[in-house]
Amino acid sequence: MNSTQSSLTTPSPSITLRFLAAPTDVLSAGSQGVHGGRVLEWIDKAAYACAVGWSGTYCVTAYVGHIHFTRPIPSGHMVEVRSRIVYTGRSTMHIVNEVLSANPRDGLFTRACDCLVIFVAMDENRKSQPVTPYVPVTDEEKRVQQAAISRIDLRKVIEDEMIAQTYSSNSTAPEITHRFLAKPTDINWGGNVHGGTAMEWIDEAATSVTMAWSGERTVAIYAGGVRFYRPVHIGDLVEVTARLVRTDARTMGVMVHLRAGDPRERNEKLPLAIHASMTYVAVDYDGNTLPARPFTPQTDEDRALHQHAMRLRELRAEYEPMPLVAPTQHKVRFTD
Repeated sequence: MNSTQSSLTTPSPSITLRFLAAPTDVLSAGSQGVHGGRVLEWIDKAAYACAVGWSGTYCVTAYVGHIHFTRPIPSGHMVEVRSRIVYTGRSTMHIVNEVLSANPRDGLFTRACDCLVIFVAMDENRKSQPVTPYVPVTDEEKRVQQAAISRIDLRKVIEDEMIAQTYSSNSTAPEITHRFLAKPTDINWGGNVHGGTAMEWIDEAATSVTMAWSGERTVAIYAGGVRFYRPVHIGDLVEVTARLVRTDARTMGVMVHLRAGDPRERNEKLPLAIHASMTYVAVDYDGNTLPARPFTPQTDEDRALHQHAMRLRELRAEYEPMPLVAPTQHKVRFTD
């Protein structure tokens, strides 16, 4: 077999998407850059392409975590989303994603965010199926694989902590709910709503509640514990509820639940599809961070959720997962 034939039969563990950030990627007039939900959508699409390329079959998003937004991406910037498989389970693919951008006039890419996304390979009956094991070769590939493995226990503890919480009407916390029907333009190639689209909806609801509370423009700086429980279909009634649960000197913590189901069924509560934790800051017109308006929990439930949010912070510090990406040593040009 020649080298060309070999490359056609060996799946690639990585993929890079490159495109221009458009004015329609900005959520509100006057924003410094693309909103976090659109960046999450880009990440999910690149990671999906990477997962499908490796597994050779349809895949679904299972988890997105540890997303740190380090700087805004202005409209008109060239964007590069790099996705690579770093660890595989029986049917899961752990994918590290980096988002970089550059002003096309100087062509210097710098990192805007990174995160870990987990996809599950599915067969034609929508059952999980085994994937080809990924075997790291270089020292850096081995290091990143260990970094992904170091997050497994933390992810399980965080998920259990999030599921155990109660969200009822016994609250005075700021809360906003967006309701709409899932459209045909929202779906992916498997017929379900794209995970990235759903994450964009989550960011929009969380942005709404933090802007209403602060009275300022707000931006996402962190997203974690984004757990996918069930798919969302065309025509489903989608209900995205974002509740403010804590504030500190500058940040606002928000818990978001996305529920979806058949609007013809008279359910008291739609089935839970996605649960996420988000952190925002308010910014002025120059993009400078503003002090957060303090939120004081009033009810027992509000106080419990405030403690829950603080516990999530403690867990991340307690487990101290290894970094997924190495520090950027230099800026990368288009031609590199």
